[in-house]
Amino acid sequence: MATTTLFVKHAVQDFGTWKSVYDDLGPTRKAMGVTGASVHQDPANPNVVTVTHQFSTLVAAQAFAGSDELKNVMKNAGLAGAPDIWLTDDVEHTAF
Repeated sequence: MATTTLFVKHAVQDFGTWKSVYDDLGPTRKAMGVTGASVHQDPANPNVVTVTHQFSTLVAAQAFAGSDELKNVMKNAGLAGAPDIWLTDDVEHTAF
């Protein structure tokens, strides 16, 4: 079954504050079709964050990306600038 990954990269004012808001969104993310997620920090600047969210369909990913819930959370999480958001069709996952 094909899956879709939503990537979001953005700078935040304070990682701890952002992470708390992100964690609080967990039940909403799940209800909106997120099947897996990961959070990554830039090693040179921990306030630059990349997040991935996996979905079972492109339609679910697009709905989440355009949702008022996500826009409101980003507004309240202390973003320092506009996020860079993109979607991909997942081709392969390999565990070594």
